[in-house]
Amino acid sequence: MTYPSLTLQLPPWIHEVIHEVGGDIQRSFVTDEERMGLAVALSARSVEEGGGPFGACVFDDSGHLVAPGVNLVVPAGTSIAHAEMVALALAQQVLGSFDLGADGVARQLVTSTEPCAQCFGAVPWSGVRRVVCGATTEDAEAIGFDEGPKPERWIDELQRRGIEVRLGVLRAEANAVLQDYATRGGPIYNAQTG
Repeated sequence: MTYPSLTLQLPPWIHEVIHEVGGDIQRSFVTDEERMGLAVALSARSVEEGGGPFGACVFDDSGHLVAPGVNLVVPAGTSIAHAEMVALALAQQVLGSFDLGADGVARQLVTSTEPCAQCFGAVPWSGVRRVVCGATTEDAEAIGFDEGPKPERWIDELQRRGIEVRLGVLRAEANAVLQDYATRGGPIYNAQTG
């Protein structure tokens, strides 16, 4: 038996959104709010284009975008294609290393919604030193997503490993994307729901 290869392809509109939010793609996104603004804009456009309501980005310590990500679960047909996983994997490919901190740069993951159990598990192994979140786990679960068996004290677990966590950045804007997705009748793609 020959197995197919796994390819995750960002949608063609990604660069358009980055340009709309940031103007010059080489500019630095200085504040957490600017960085989250891009993650939320990616999630909103994903919903408009029929995709999942999640966006994420990896930035270096000076605020330069290393890699964007959007939820590709439905179009790619694989449950691992969460926005955070896509952004982390692309950043690792851009930098040529599975360890995003191997070169001493304190990179961060900025995600429109707190990480689910899968994405939480990937964070310590990715090499990022900081995670910035918009909407909460409860916001995602309120529209039907199952965020999985993440440790109750997940922030403490990351901080114990030297990973700083900031919550609630542009939460209202990020939650509005989730609500828009629910209003549009976007699919809730938990395995147990079929």
